[in-house]
Amino acid sequence: MKASLVLKIGQNLTMTPQLQQAIRLLQMSTLDLQAEIQDALDSNPMLEREEEGETDSSAKDTSDDGHEYTANTQQNSPQEPSNSAENLPDANEWNEQIPSELEIDTSWEDIYQTSASSLPSTNSEEWDFTSTTSVGVDLQSHLLWQLNLAKMSDDDRMIATVIIDSIGEDGYLQESLEEILDAFDPMQHIEMDEVEMVLKRIQQFEPTGVAARDLSECLLLQLHNMPSDTPWLAEAQKLCSEHLELLGSRDYAQLMRRMRIKEDALKEIVQLIQTLNPRPGSVIESTEPEYVVPDVIVRKANNRWIVELNPDIAPRLTVNSHYASFIRRADNSADNTFMRTQLQEARWFIKSLQSRNETLMKVATKILDYQRGFFDYGPEAMKPLVLAEIAEAVGMHESTISRVTTQKYMHTPRGIFELKYFFSSHVSTTQGGECSSTAIRAIIEKLVAAENPKKPLSDSKIAGLLEEQGIQVARRTIAKYRESLGIASSTDRKQLL
Repeated sequence: MKASLVLKIGQNLTMTPQLQQAIRLLQMSTLDLQAEIQDALDSNPMLEREEEGETDSSAKDTSDDGHEYTANTQQNSPQEPSNSAENLPDANEWNEQIPSELEIDTSWEDIYQTSASSLPSTNSEEWDFTSTTSVGVDLQSHLLWQLNLAKMSDDDRMIATVIIDSIGEDGYLQESLEEILDAFDPMQHIEMDEVEMVLKRIQQFEPTGVAARDLSECLLLQLHNMPSDTPWLAEAQKLCSEHLELLGSRDYAQLMRRMRIKEDALKEIVQLIQTLNPRPGSVIESTEPEYVVPDVIVRKANNRWIVELNPDIAPRLTVNSHYASFIRRADNSADNTFMRTQLQEARWFIKSLQSRNETLMKVATKILDYQRGFFDYGPEAMKPLVLAEIAEAVGMHESTISRVTTQKYMHTPRGIFELKYFFSSHVSTTQGGECSSTAIRAIIEKLVAAENPKKPLSDSKIAGLLEEQGIQVARRTIAKYRESLGIASSTDRKQLL
């Protein structure tokens, strides 16, 4: 194959490092953003937190055009021109030497490394030793702790350890006793009677009902642990041991005939059984709690809805004027070049934070304008909304709106919602209008909450009730919405009066 020179015309998009940084900050969640800011503060000496009470003239960086750029999460209006540059030694000199853009091949990853979390200093008021040192206790650890307190022989303790390892997160025994027995060496001479005896010991551990082999045994263990004078205790034990399948299928008529009791008595028995925990292992929580920090706050003041950024999501950042004053004109030394580069990156980082906050405010404000009915009347007044509508309203691309609304949360008087919650598809109405799928889900929840528990509404009945309100929804769609809400079918929702 002969090598030759070929002239081609083409177009390509080159993303500068500052644009890549702005996009990365835009799509970060609040916790990731806080970690990114902490990493930037640790790696860039030109960046510093603006302390409360610090004057604007000494805490803000002044750009070439004389306007201030600070990562202020509480203010979103354009900043007033500042004369702070007069207070900095040789400010005009190092401003002239800083290029407007770095080279295309500059790698931001060499300076900013995203981490999963960051810890405050031990002198900080927010420092919580227990939150950083304590770990969640799983079910196995909780059972082994009780095993260490129990008096057992070495062989029984060994059998108990194998049984505990076979218990799942829900508290049930995942393996049969035969499989547990086969796990031992035949030379150890372990008998089935010993395994069953040790199992009975473990079933006396907390939480009550643990190590059960099925639901019936789990409920019976909890019933046996109740005081003997508990009303309807014997009947509840009989129901759980002999007729639990009829209770699960809601066949109350057959259940009353089998147990030879009346409806009032059955109601009392069922209420007693409903106080039990079918998943005893869930009592021991092994995972750490996850907290949601809202990015924007919506509140009502003077009969007007107001959107504001959460001031706690990011600190106010500024350029360290003391270090910036060390930069000298016409100095090409390595130290001076390093400081100029760090100063430019600090200013870009502050501008990227400000751009992120401004974009988030624009999108949140437009969502409030479109979904004002939700804030006034609730989810039933939600309107259909897609990303393209918000993108057109704020003059941005849909991909940008998608980044802004992902893992960003809004605190409202009705709760905390992800921004994507306000976007939903539409369903046609008989009047030719549109109804949001979120509003339909809210209506379904309201109908199910108000239904007769003895005669719950079927999916076809719910579809008919919605059609009376002018909303045309197929039965299959109702079933899909109901399942997404975690609502059981009408057969499973049937209860005794």
